[in-house]
This record gives sequence, C-alpha cells and structure tokens, in this order.
Amino acid sequence: MGDRLFGGIGLALAAFYVWQATTIQVSFISDPVGPKTFPIIIGALMALASLAIIVRPDPRPDWPAAGRLAELGAAVLVMVAYAYSLPVIGFVPATVLAAAYLSWRLGTAPITALISGVGTAVGIYVIFHLILGLTLAEGPLGI
Repeated sequence: MGDRLFGGIGLALAAFYVWQATTIQVSFISDPVGPKTFPIIIGALMALASLAIIVRPDPRPDWPAAGRLAELGAAVLVMVAYAYSLPVIGFVPATVLAAAYLSWRLGTAPITALISGVGTAVGIYVIFHLILGLTLAEGPLGI
C-alpha cells in the first residue's frame, strides 16, 4: 500500500513539474530545443518511475528506522536550503556546502566530503557555465 501511495504522490509531482515547465516564458530569440525541454524530460522520467512503482509495488517493503528517516528529512531540508541559498550566496558556494554535507552524511570523512563538494561544484560550474555557456546563480562573489 505504501509503495502505491508513494508512486501516486510521485506521479502527481511529475504532472505538476511538467505543467510548471510548460509555463516557462520563452523569448523569441531561443534555440530550437528551448528551456522547456529538459524539465519536461525530467518530469516524464519521474512519471515513468512513479508508474513503475504503482504497477509493481514491493510486496514486503523494508521501511527505515526513525533515525534514518530523520537523516532523510535532514537531506531534504539541505536541498530546500540549497535552493533558497543559490541567489543569495551563488552557485559555487551553495553547491560546495550542499554537496559536502550530503557526501559527509553518505559516510565520507569530513575533509574528503569537503573536497568532494568543491570538486562537484567546480566541475559543474566549468561544464555548465564555462563550456556550455549556461547562466548559473551568481552571489556576491560573482560565482
């Protein structure tokens, strides 16, 4: 029952995500693919995954203990804080903090998690901003 409920919530979120993607304003000067395509693809993949969960639920799911649920909740809060901090402190610092925290919670040592966060942020910045020319959130440092 829980899998089907989770799948239904995922399907509703996917539909909302695709609907919101279709409301993105497109200027008359844009590439043929446009800014709507990637979010719609992500929403469609989420819908397919949710349908798979609904159609083939796990007959005996193993629910995590309360401590693990709290850690999952903390990870969700970190991602929400990440989204809110992007325009305030910029892409690179926000990504370093979020990626380092999540890496640390996945079991790496704190210094290794920090190195991983820096590598993730710089790598994504180089690929998306410098190579592909996409605009990323700029904070007070301009990165």
